[in-house]
Amino acid sequence: MFKPETRFLIIDDFSTMRKALKSTLNMLGYKNVVEAVDGKNAVDKLQDNLEKNTPIDFILSDWTMPNMSGIELLKYCKQQPQFQNLPFILITAESEQGNIVEALKSGVSEYIVKPFNPQLLKTKMEKVYTKVSDSQKKVA
Repeated sequence: MFKPETRFLIIDDFSTMRKALKSTLNMLGYKNVVEAVDGKNAVDKLQDNLEKNTPIDFILSDWTMPNMSGIELLKYCKQQPQFQNLPFILITAESEQGNIVEALKSGVSEYIVKPFNPQLLKTKMEKVYTKVSDSQKKVA
């Protein structure tokens, strides 16, 4: 699994959801959590943390948010060399096949449909970890 010091960015316009995700990450042993209220705020947090030499390592984002949606944030990150390899899980109530296909084509690491439980998040994070580890082995 990811190292305990992994820095997560949680993006959701509902504070209750951010708190629930943060609590779940804490239960899984992760304490470095940054929060953002929408995609635009997330871009600022990504840049700020990069400039402070405390880069974000993993993104957990809602899909539907004002100002900049999760899918728009995902597409933005994939276009930026400094963010394009960040693991990115979209967490959303959007379960339509077309949305899932769009997310996959855009490079999402995993996709979780709300409601979900902590075990599902852990399982999806393990899948992402395996993908990241496998891709690093291919480069080495």
